[in-house]
Amino acid sequence: MKILIIGPSWVGDMVMSQSLYSELKHRHPQAQIDVLAPAWCKPILERMPEVNRAIEMPIGHGSFDLAGRWKIGRQLKSEQYSHAFVLPNSAKSALIPLFARIPNRIGWKGESRYGLLTDLRPNKRDFQFYVERFVALASSKAAMKQEVSIEHCPRPSLSVNPQQQQQTLSKFSLTRESAIIGMCPGAEFGPAKRWPEQHYTSVAQQQIDSGKQVWLFGSAKDKETTDKIRNALTPEAQQSCFNLAGATSLTEALDLLAACKTVVSNDSGLMHVSAAVGCNIVAVYGSTSPDYTPPLTDKVRIIHTDIECRPCFKRECPLGHLKCLVDLEPQRIITAIEELENT
Repeated sequence: MKILIIGPSWVGDMVMSQSLYSELKHRHPQAQIDVLAPAWCKPILERMPEVNRAIEMPIGHGSFDLAGRWKIGRQLKSEQYSHAFVLPNSAKSALIPLFARIPNRIGWKGESRYGLLTDLRPNKRDFQFYVERFVALASSKAAMKQEVSIEHCPRPSLSVNPQQQQQTLSKFSLTRESAIIGMCPGAEFGPAKRWPEQHYTSVAQQQIDSGKQVWLFGSAKDKETTDKIRNALTPEAQQSCFNLAGATSLTEALDLLAACKTVVSNDSGLMHVSAAVGCNIVAVYGSTSPDYTPPLTDKVRIIHTDIECRPCFKRECPLGHLKCLVDLEPQRIITAIEELENT
């Protein structure tokens, strides 16, 4: 088999898609797997031993660009792929495998994909968990319900090169002399996923007071939040809190997360990266639910409130109070950290 994957466009989804690649390699050890995905995905894909090559997708996530997709498809035709797995649900995502004349094109029923896919799976909601929906594509349509369950899905596992990791530590003048708590207080999805920064500050202060250091992760968009967290600490505690938001590449963030003993994170892409590099995970859920996209690790504590309006799956609180997050007390996260680190 020579396989082309049309990859997802979100960090967490890309990490979870590794479970499909692992399953394909388990079933077809000689298979070659190439992944067509946005350029930012390359650092993640390079850490997946199952992936032969990451191919940059130059067309933006929201752009149709039929002519551009035709050109890419015709360029890939010479690769003579035998199979394509189309992970996004859009019709446009299925065009490149069609134009590349890939004979076996597999994916879930989505928007007007009849004729674009040769193996159209009828109802992804037969599978509760997102990762199951990826892995099910490795099975036949007839067998997938019997063969796939969350318990038997391969777990994402991103490789970390110790030498490269040490270079990253040195670049940011970081050490591992004391235990490291990572914190990922951002969420691209929206504010209804973000635990309040004052709660993160409370946990950070307690962890530093107990002899640990805290590293704050995120994109440039999250730097205002991470600045508030660090600035609210006591002056002494600030010396043990390192704000890395917006300063690292995704590759560097991955290596530094792998140095953390435990990571406290909102439901975000970095939560999935942290799980895939072996950290203990304390996952904080607001408007979303772990019933669909939990961190795929056994070393996890999932924390949420049980108020009747959650999960609403909204980007912003429709009631304007964010009680699902505001009422989630820092002590619950502190207790979860202690439980994970003492097991």
